Amino acid sequence: MIQTIHTGNHALAQGTYVRELSDGRIEIDLGDQRISGARVPGRDRGARPQSPLIKALSAPHWRSGLLAVVGTLALAFGPAHGVKAQDSVDLLNVSYDPTREFYRQYNELFNDWWEGEGHAPVTLRQSHGGSGGQARSVIDGLEATVVTLALSADISAIAERTGKIPEDWQSRLPHNSSPYTSTIVFLVRDGNPKGIKDWEDLIRDDVEVITPNPKTSGGARWNFMAAWAWALKEFGGDEAQARDYLAALYRNVPVLDTGARGSTNTFTQRGIGDVLLAWENEAFLALAEQGEGAFDIVVPSVSMLAEPPVTLVDGNITSDAQKEAAEAYLEHLYSPEAQALALKNFYRAWDTSAASEEDIARFPEVERLSIDDFGGWAEVQPAFFGDGGVFDQIFEGQ
Repeated sequence: MIQTIHTGNHALAQGTYVRELSDGRIEIDLGDQRISGARVPGRDRGARPQSPLIKALSAPHWRSGLLAVVGTLALAFGPAHGVKAQDSVDLLNVSYDPTREFYRQYNELFNDWWEGEGHAPVTLRQSHGGSGGQARSVIDGLEATVVTLALSADISAIAERTGKIPEDWQSRLPHNSSPYTSTIVFLVRDGNPKGIKDWEDLIRDDVEVITPNPKTSGGARWNFMAAWAWALKEFGGDEAQARDYLAALYRNVPVLDTGARGSTNTFTQRGIGDVLLAWENEAFLALAEQGEGAFDIVVPSVSMLAEPPVTLVDGNITSDAQKEAAEAYLEHLYSPEAQALALKNFYRAWDTSAASEEDIARFPEVERLSIDDFGGWAEVQPAFFGDGGVFDQIFEGQ
């Protein structure tokens, strides 16, 4: 069946129907490449007999030429900066909950730079949710071009279960493919009425703790491991006492949201709980949005070096142009301008050369342990958060 699609401003392309994508667009085959776009109603050539001309133009050796002709017509009748159909690139960034604001701004930064390098603008789309849930969506078929998730275990799960990401993906970009870092802090109500100072206060009878579900949220797993790190230090490495501490903490959790942003809304908007275990960037964002008179940030004595990684989903790439843009999209996260933007959005960046002094000075000193201190996510994920792991044992015993 021959289908006609929109591929960009004033640009059309026609080819053999391949499949319908999850976002409602369709993919067509031009003979030498496949492209996707919005279906043009009334241009379906499969429901009625084709003319000899259409049959001829549908042949593989004509399709790329037809696309070029359509692109040329788009340039002739569209604005001077019109983009040829074959230059149209679409990227889907599947990310975790608290990165919405950062990537919304980064997409503009990237496209400005990308066009300045002489490329056509890229159509950039975002998807956000709990990191574990987002990983499962990609495993189940969500056609992410890149993933920017909360922890490496979620990306490794995609690699292992789909084969769409190489096993050595974390070595492809600097700093274990983590362009920014964060940590876990406490967000409390203005004036800290419950006097919460450190992890030991979270198991008091008069304290309600808000944290997401570690089975679906990457941030929740960082929260859990930060509490575990403190407990091991407090109890001299005694894992039994650490388990008892975590069990007492989760008895004080009235609701487990699926993602970090959901927990933030539960605490800040619904007014539930006395303390939110939060990504540091999420806590600063709450202060920025609701005013410093609404909440205070408490920095615990021990926390985690949270390293949210990024990578290309190689198996979902449909063209060389898309691959080039997607790789540039991730690599540009390490540029001084993007690093400054990360700092502005309350992430800890590696390169501060283009950042303001105010953004650099914002972050307090905190002891941040690495997940490698506990064997790395390859060991931690199944042992703590897999079926029957430490979290299940603790939670089911409530």
